Amino acid sequence: MNRRKFIKKTILGVPTSLWLPAILTSCGEEEVVPITTDKKVVIIGAGIAGLGAARFFKDREVEVILLEAQERVGGRLRTDRSLGIPFDEGASWIHGPNGGNPITKLADAAGANTFFTDDDNVAVFDVDGSQYPDSGLDDAEGEYDSILADFPGEINRSFQDVFYANYPQFQNNRLWTYQLSAFLEFDTGADISKLSSLDFFDDQAFPGKDVILANGYDTIAEHLRQGIDVRLNTRVEGIDYSDEKINIATNGASFEADFLIIAAPLGVLKRGAIAFSPSLPPAKHQAISKLEMGTVNKFLCVWDSAFWDTDLQYIGYTAEEKGKFNYFLNLKKFADTNALMTFAFGNYAIQTEQMSDAQISAEIMSHLRSIYGNNIPNPTNMLGTRWGSNENAFGSYAFTPAGTRSTDFDILAESVNDKLFFAGEHTSRDYRGTVPGAFLSGEREARKIIALL
Repeated sequence: MNRRKFIKKTILGVPTSLWLPAILTSCGEEEVVPITTDKKVVIIGAGIAGLGAARFFKDREVEVILLEAQERVGGRLRTDRSLGIPFDEGASWIHGPNGGNPITKLADAAGANTFFTDDDNVAVFDVDGSQYPDSGLDDAEGEYDSILADFPGEINRSFQDVFYANYPQFQNNRLWTYQLSAFLEFDTGADISKLSSLDFFDDQAFPGKDVILANGYDTIAEHLRQGIDVRLNTRVEGIDYSDEKINIATNGASFEADFLIIAAPLGVLKRGAIAFSPSLPPAKHQAISKLEMGTVNKFLCVWDSAFWDTDLQYIGYTAEEKGKFNYFLNLKKFADTNALMTFAFGNYAIQTEQMSDAQISAEIMSHLRSIYGNNIPNPTNMLGTRWGSNENAFGSYAFTPAGTRSTDFDILAESVNDKLFFAGEHTSRDYRGTVPGAFLSGEREARKIIALL
């Protein structure tokens, strides 16, 4: 699924000189020079941002300690193998693997198995089981792209309000509800009723057709962690940067540092899970408060045998309710399993977190039975996520809500007193909500510290 569907079409028209050099320097094109220093560097959060920063230091022989609250590294790069197949709970795709995307190089180095997922290999069905003709889908998608290319956004109005005010004919159109959900809500993680109508899509993307990591995204995290001093099950509770040295209090020990990179998710910062002394600057506080975390939940269903067209890569469903299990990924295309993965977007994603597995399975099956008939069996196994209530994330990725501007991502990236440095997808204005954005932010902050050594 192409999470930067619209922008990918436009970035190819941007001169590469404006964006390629910064990407290439993060992909190992520069000379790596060892650095001698007695300064102590600590990083909070062993997601892709923290791991990327730690690897940058380690490659230059600067020792670093990486503190991670969970029992494993990777953060939102989390793979569940309990059913014998890799189910990526967070990131699944390399969106745009070309043009210097650093994750492509990391995947190669980690021995990840990538598979091209053809976005055009899709069949979309209505609630009565009838299939939309390809020509109708192409026309609707073309109009969708055209509208987003020249969208009349307003600072204090949500995307939903502005869209339906300008295009009331789509208010009760299930195909358009499907597009706004499976395309835009998936891309941003936000419900369109909350999403900014002005800065909803002003970020960038790498070119190329999306690939999925067939053997699990955590292969990249495990590759990056090699040789890094990672302290697992170490939850940071307080940071005191009032003295020359930074004191970091955790659930079981304390650490001292000259430089600290905070790569905890925006959702954790918003919850005030880490106490800062002194308090962070007002502008930083405001940016943390204003930007929000969107939620996309994923559900893997497994059967003894497939009842769907296994030649399809994707199956769409124009549900009556927005964001409700309207898109299915066919895993049988790249894995030896009879499995479909489906999604909950926007407000419905939050709703699923209050539902039992049995309720979720029943709702998923009601959609599949509308397409394939009432005689298809229930899944033998199901796995699902609840990112909105996950205490280590409180959401999937950051977005710009109505009333804010994307410049707030730049504020989140600002350092404090040359002591505290901030990384993560929520600190990347251009690549927010993405794995490469998180990874590049870690390297960005490591460079800032290197310049101070």
